[in-house]
Amino acid sequence: MPDTKSQPPHDRPWETGWAPDTTRAPGTRRLYLAGVLAVATVVACVTAISMTGNPPDAVSKSAPVSDGGTIPGLAGYASPSDTTTVPPKGKSGLATSEETASAARQQGSSPSPAPDPTSKSPSSKPSSSSPKPAVTWRSIRSANYPDRYWHVSGGYVKLDAVRGSESREDSTFKLVKGLADSSCYSFATQDGRYLRHRSFVLIADRSDGSSLFKQDATFCARSSSVYGAIMLESVNYPGRFLRHQNFQVKLDPYQYSDLYRSDSAFQLVDGLT
Repeated sequence: MPDTKSQPPHDRPWETGWAPDTTRAPGTRRLYLAGVLAVATVVACVTAISMTGNPPDAVSKSAPVSDGGTIPGLAGYASPSDTTTVPPKGKSGLATSEETASAARQQGSSPSPAPDPTSKSPSSKPSSSSPKPAVTWRSIRSANYPDRYWHVSGGYVKLDAVRGSESREDSTFKLVKGLADSSCYSFATQDGRYLRHRSFVLIADRSDGSSLFKQDATFCARSSSVYGAIMLESVNYPGRFLRHQNFQVKLDPYQYSDLYRSDSAFQLVDGLT
C-alpha cells in the first residue's frame, strides 16, 4: 500500500520541518510567454515595413502633385473648371494677328499681307505745289487811343495815327513765336528787323543772334483789365510791361493805377496793309 503520508499544510511548514521549493520563482512561465510575444510583434512590424519599400512619410513627400491633382492616399477636391472667355475675332481689335493667321491656316487659305502704308501707288505723283505756311501780320492798337497804332519811325516805336500807305506798312508787323520762348511773341518788321527793348525803350533792330537780343525781343501776353486787350511782359524783365508814355512805347514796371493799366493795354488786330 503506497505511502499516503499527508503533507503538512503549506502555511505551517515549521510544524513538520517541510519547506517550499525556492529553486524557481513564481510567474516565470508567464514572463517568458510575454517576452516571446513582444519579440514576435517587433519582428512582424519590421517585416511589414521592409516589404513596403518606403516609410509612409517618404511616400507622402515624394508623391508629385500636378495642377489640379491630389496626393495619393489623400482625399482631393475637384479642380475648378476653366471659364476663361476667348475674345471675339474680327474688327473689335481684341483678336491678335497671330490668332487671325492661325484661323486662316486652319481653313486652308493663307492670310493676305497687310498693305504697307509707306508704299506709294505707281500712278500717284507728288503734288507740284505744296501748301506754304501762312504768315500772320498784325497791327497793335492802343486800347485808350483806338485811332493810334505802333509805328516805326526813325528806328523807334511810337504810337501814331495812320497817315498813308507808308505809315500803314510801318505799322504792320509779322507775329512769330518768341525768339527766347515759343509760348510768347516776337514782332518782325517787313524789312526783317525785330522789335526789341534797349534801355527800356522799344526799337526796331537787326538780330545779331545773341541770347540777349532774343530775350529783348520776346514778350509774353498777359491778361488785361481792359476788355479785348492784352498786356505784353518782357521775358527777361518779369514785372515790366510795354506801355506808351507821351506816345512813346517803352518798358515800365507795373503800377497799380488806372492810367498805367490803360496805357499798357493793346489790341492785336489785322494788319493795316
